Amino acid sequence: MSPLLEVSELVKTYPVKRNLLGRVRERTTVTDHVSFTVERGETLGIVGESGAGKSTVGRLVLRLIEPDSGSVAFEGRDVLALSKKELRAFRQRAQMIFQDPFSSLDPHMTIREAVGEPLTIHRGLKGSERDAAVTALLGRVGLRVDQLDKYPREFSGGQLQRIAIARALATEPDFIVCDEPVAALDVSIQAQVLNLLIDLQRERGLAYVFVSHDLSLVRFLAHRVVVMQKGVIVETGPTEQVFTDPQHPYTRKLLEAIPDPRAHFLARRAEVLAGKAVAATAGPAKES
Repeated sequence: MSPLLEVSELVKTYPVKRNLLGRVRERTTVTDHVSFTVERGETLGIVGESGAGKSTVGRLVLRLIEPDSGSVAFEGRDVLALSKKELRAFRQRAQMIFQDPFSSLDPHMTIREAVGEPLTIHRGLKGSERDAAVTALLGRVGLRVDQLDKYPREFSGGQLQRIAIARALATEPDFIVCDEPVAALDVSIQAQVLNLLIDLQRERGLAYVFVSHDLSLVRFLAHRVVVMQKGVIVETGPTEQVFTDPQHPYTRKLLEAIPDPRAHFLARRAEVLAGKAVAATAGPAKES
């Protein structure tokens, strides 16, 4: 069986210098011949320092930005060759969760409208049928029905990220790019959101590309890891193999930046599990 997603030789550059006529004189390379695959139901972690090109890769595979060259295939179909109509259908099956949930939600739309919009656009749901679907989605991510008509400004960061996840799930996707989805959240709320992502993957067979600078989170979540440095993939492999026996000097440098990688990983894993236990006993209404 072919991979769900197959990325080959992706290159993305941006102009950094122009002449007096506006012509590009110099470009900087953000991703340099990036290639990887993602299987159904798998989490691929992409790690690296700031400026490594991680988030750019996520946007490229969803065609939120266009590459200079390379290819992206989803179920064997060329994403870069899709028409506008075909791209809309692709976006139904491939979604993105951003780092800042507030900026990804329209501040002038209620949560009912924000989560309901993709239900109408992609699934044609309206009226009471759409409201029932919105209610079910919000319930699944741990929010109450009486919060439907509130605006984003009335929610905490953790609640907003849950709403962003509900909106991403509205199209019933097979694949989600998670771009630093818990980086802006407190540790206790991080645990709740991460466990939600894990549970949803088990329930729905979702595939994730999980972009993060936090190696311990990637180790906890990912089946395989891609390590990026200055736009280039320097190492890739099964998560435990990369973490326990890193082959590239840059990977070793990243791991050495954590005083005790194993201890740190175990501590963060304990936090995640503790967060799950708290969420189970306190319920979603207790989230702050």
